[in-house]
Amino acid sequence: MSLAEVQPRGRYAPSPTGGLHLGSALVALISWLSVRAQGGAYIWRIEDIDGPRVIPGAAEQQMHEAQWLGLDWDEGPQIGGPYSPYEQSKRSSHYERALEQLASSERLFPCTFSRKDLKELASAPHGNDWLPPYPTELRPKQLPVKWFEEFNSSDERDSALRFRVDEGATSFRDLVQGVMTESVSDTVGDFVLKRRDGVFAYQLAVVVDDIEMGVTEVVRGADLLDSTARQIQLIQALGGSVPTYAHLPLIVDEIGEKLSKRNESLTISQLRTQGVSPSAIVGWLANIIGLTDELQPIHPNGLIEAFSWDRVRRDEITVSDDLPEQLARFAA
Repeated sequence: MSLAEVQPRGRYAPSPTGGLHLGSALVALISWLSVRAQGGAYIWRIEDIDGPRVIPGAAEQQMHEAQWLGLDWDEGPQIGGPYSPYEQSKRSSHYERALEQLASSERLFPCTFSRKDLKELASAPHGNDWLPPYPTELRPKQLPVKWFEEFNSSDERDSALRFRVDEGATSFRDLVQGVMTESVSDTVGDFVLKRRDGVFAYQLAVVVDDIEMGVTEVVRGADLLDSTARQIQLIQALGGSVPTYAHLPLIVDEIGEKLSKRNESLTISQLRTQGVSPSAIVGWLANIIGLTDELQPIHPNGLIEAFSWDRVRRDEITVSDDLPEQLARFAA
């Protein structure tokens, strides 16, 4: 089957650590618009792999808020689909199979070094996660034939599992940011796929899920841009097809900090409480990202036909503290 015959498949994959804020709502809206404009399928996936950070009821709240804004999806936790389950916490067996595949192709190895150990290494330049790139000399020279089976059967594990990265540049064309190039071996080095406490890393879970769910387009915030080259290497190592990427500009406050769930006044639930309509929020998001020339209330369906990546801005979006009042007046 040629790429032209592959059905476009997009996804929105929030972590259930609170309700939607304007930044996450922007990602949900644009990822939804892009897929709907192509006549494709849209997936809602819950990234709850890190259990201690999950807030009970947050996943349901996020879906309810997205529906209130006018968004829908074709596959997801409550409606099912061909690639269930759509909650990462229920997909551990899928991640274990991927680790087994990587171990058999000699792309995986155990590592006893902690983050503290790596920080204390010689004054190497820090990578994009503020650690020195993992030194290649720390890779094991040779591993026993059945090391992975023995690792899995052990009750006491003092090792994480790291992915052996390729040297050289990894490049991709981002729909918003343009051509991006990174040498993962220089910026990060071999990275963790499973922590020593048994928790699967974000990089592994998101890649396995995107491969198995047939995702062809990944839309997310620019704060995840530096994960992309790593994920591309991992996708290729697992034999998957690399999706198209689009990293949207972040929405920041007046001092340049990214909006988060701590900004209660800028969450969808709080804006709704203050009387702001869903069409006002959608209209504002569409206008600040560049999809409309005029600020006006609109339902997401009204943006599908004219959607174009050429109009999406790439620079950060700054909002003021009185935005809730502005939106309330705008919708009046």
